[in-house]
Amino acid sequence: MNALSFIIWNGSPEIFSIPIPFLDTTLTLRWYGLLFALGFLISQQLLYYMFKKEGKPESDVDVLTVYMVIATIIGARLGHVFFYEPARYLANPIDILKVWEGGLASHGAAIGILVALWLYSRKKKPGQSYLQTLDRIVILVALTGALIRFGNFFNSEIIGKQTRSTNGVFFARTVTDILKRKDIFTDVQYAKIPDPKGIYPYPPIKILCQFNKANNYTEQDMRRFLVNEVADVLMYNGRIREHISQGDFIYDLVQDEDGTWYAIISTLAVPRYPAQLYEAASCILLFIFLFWLWSRTKENTRPGIIFGYFMIILWSLRFAYEFLKEPQVDFEIDMPLNMGQLLSIPMVIVGIIILVYAYRQKQQPPAVSK
Repeated sequence: MNALSFIIWNGSPEIFSIPIPFLDTTLTLRWYGLLFALGFLISQQLLYYMFKKEGKPESDVDVLTVYMVIATIIGARLGHVFFYEPARYLANPIDILKVWEGGLASHGAAIGILVALWLYSRKKKPGQSYLQTLDRIVILVALTGALIRFGNFFNSEIIGKQTRSTNGVFFARTVTDILKRKDIFTDVQYAKIPDPKGIYPYPPIKILCQFNKANNYTEQDMRRFLVNEVADVLMYNGRIREHISQGDFIYDLVQDEDGTWYAIISTLAVPRYPAQLYEAASCILLFIFLFWLWSRTKENTRPGIIFGYFMIILWSLRFAYEFLKEPQVDFEIDMPLNMGQLLSIPMVIVGIIILVYAYRQKQQPPAVSK
């Protein structure tokens, strides 16, 4: 691996924060939440367009949107609870409601959506049978899924396994947050270092830590802190060691012209597969393909065709991408297939069954241009 070819990702998951003194709290807008909401907003507008083209009441879109939002949130949350951490949540059921702490599962969201759309389709509206509704909704699910995976990337979560490939990403945010948590450093940046002879097992980098000038540290204070605390954290903190490989603690202490002190620490980065971006790109391509399928025949599309392709392609790719990811929970470590893969298999089977069923149905008459 070329030591300079990997990407350093040190982006913040937060867009901005607004202190609310009278509530003694802070209102924070995060990229994940924004992209999650944006997925539903864009999907709603696309669904308006699709319903208009098919001559269906656009007012039904509002009802469908409510079904989708509720089903996605509840399904994704319960999916994580029962598939990944049942013991934890059964011991503390109230924690199930703490969605802001993280823990959403796409397989749970899929099940929630399937149930919600079945309930919606019982209204038996023309052109909105269960399969017909699923055909339209999964197009939008693919697009929303892409935005959610971009949100995962901003959060530096669902990280991939270590890689020596040229498209590896060094997720530095965890290191940054831990180093800054005591307010001793005001800024942490990273720089790649050439390794033309390839003598290091991982790409060498420099960590540039800016000391908080307001604290008026002496040089002795800073050196003591670096040797006694920073070195220990970089070498032994489990969360940090997922992203850097710290050998001997080597550092320089420098001061710039305005008197600000910096610690320059030598270490090795551990690049990982950006599995979130792979899934996001796949979802965008899947959205384009499914939207093209719908656009050819619109309301005359064989019921189940789009849904079948969606289930087969999405969950087959999810099965494959799981080989590039680190286990999300401890019980997956010794499993030949992780929970995401085990849950994807029946989804693919359902897709195959639906697709075979759809192609065996009589082709509907060509759509009239609108």
